[in-house]
Amino acid sequence: MTLALLLALPAAAQQRTAPPLDLRDYARARAADAAGEPGLAAAGYARALTAVPGDQLLAMRAYRQGLAAGDYALATRAAASLVAARTAPPDTDLLAFAVALKGRDRLGAEKALERMSKAQLDFIVPVLGAWLALDRGEDPLPLLDTAHGNALASRFTGRHRALLLIATGKPDQGLLSLAAFSGTEDPADARIDAGITLLRTGQVARADQLLGDLAGASKAWRKREAKGGKPDAAFGAAHVFLSLAADLSGEELAPLSILLTRAALLLDPQEDRARLLLADALSRTDATGLALQTLAEVRPDGPFARSATAGRVSALRRAGRLPEALADAKALATAERASPQEIRAYGELLFQTGSYADAAEAYAHAQVRSGDESGWELYYLRGAALDRAGRWEEALPALQRAVQLAPEEPEALTWLGNAQVERGVDLPTAQALLERARKLKPGDPAITDSLGRAYYADGQYGRALPLLEQAVRADPGGMRPNEHLGDTYWKLGRRIEARYAWRAAEVSAEPGDVTRIQAKLANGLN
Repeated sequence: MTLALLLALPAAAQQRTAPPLDLRDYARARAADAAGEPGLAAAGYARALTAVPGDQLLAMRAYRQGLAAGDYALATRAAASLVAARTAPPDTDLLAFAVALKGRDRLGAEKALERMSKAQLDFIVPVLGAWLALDRGEDPLPLLDTAHGNALASRFTGRHRALLLIATGKPDQGLLSLAAFSGTEDPADARIDAGITLLRTGQVARADQLLGDLAGASKAWRKREAKGGKPDAAFGAAHVFLSLAADLSGEELAPLSILLTRAALLLDPQEDRARLLLADALSRTDATGLALQTLAEVRPDGPFARSATAGRVSALRRAGRLPEALADAKALATAERASPQEIRAYGELLFQTGSYADAAEAYAHAQVRSGDESGWELYYLRGAALDRAGRWEEALPALQRAVQLAPEEPEALTWLGNAQVERGVDLPTAQALLERARKLKPGDPAITDSLGRAYYADGQYGRALPLLEQAVRADPGGMRPNEHLGDTYWKLGRRIEARYAWRAAEVSAEPGDVTRIQAKLANGLN
């Protein structure tokens, strides 16, 4: 019986259903779900799912919230309901694989892997199969070769070939394989994985040499990793899931990232990188409290403690808790070994909170720390902050340098073009900058509006008009394009249309802009 049907039953009929559904549990679960409280949501969904195990919408919510809260029993139960109804997403096989490995259910793991080979996650099957072969006492390397020709699968087999060689007592070959892999996207993570594998196989001296001066990799952390048990299929699978979660970081795939990182932690509870990625995914789903709790579990004596603080800054920033985020970001940025990225993040928060001069100083510090690797973005960010701080003479060369370094970056082109238009400085150059930005992003209404405004500022109302009309069509509720269109209509003598556009601008105007727009509605343009 579905939840919808159960809710439609009279009270007497509901009482004959065993066990009965307490509607308060379901309502509380939905409220907790919406509020970003996975723990409370999971508890409510668990009780509701017991009452109506066949409801697929409820089962899907229980599955996702169970994973978010780390309630593997609930997630597994909900997944079983989805599988029985043939509505399960492909990632339920990944959970089944992880749970089977954790429970040393080799047959269950192999069946889950077979199902994965027939769905969207088939590209990780060769490397997972290789780690299972290691557990069976077989040579795992031939299974890696089955990924030949599949670029996506090779992305994982390249790293895990090195780990499997180390795990099978061939550290020299493993380190050679790692060296070949070091030209790919994340050699630092690959080096850490190999170092952990060396530690867990008793190769402490080699691990120390490989890890080198990895920041935060204390003796206590290395000793703890060395006692983590020999690398097996659970270890290997955890790091496969971790690699995939890292690839998905920042994309709109937070539910899959949560599953991957929860599965990684189930199989290798010492893996703090999984906690960093899990917290990021939780934060993206507004589960800020659980994200911060997860980051607090990252060990302070490990190499990821500073990353945990940076993750905390990001989570607080997403949640709008800017004073707390700013305090943590400042602590990172002012530390003796602060990285350019940490200093930049502090500058971005200062900019966001309106401290433009301080933001410009932070960006300048990040540039110094970056040395020759200081790219166009820091010039652009510093120039924008100086512009907002009213220091145009300093902002101009920084923005010009950003455009010189990145002539195909619409963001830098648009800021410099707009800044010159606002000041009436070298309008032909400003128009050229904005034309170039529009060619790079022709569908961006903000850039189209900026270009129209540049022609308006130069008195070219006929050229401005079609651009501003296009910007309003693309962004009907936008305050800026509507106001600018109204200004242009007025200059062209189309007074009724001008006031119509200004009224549209007034609807979405910020409090600081309302007075200006109302003055135009009352008096037109003086």
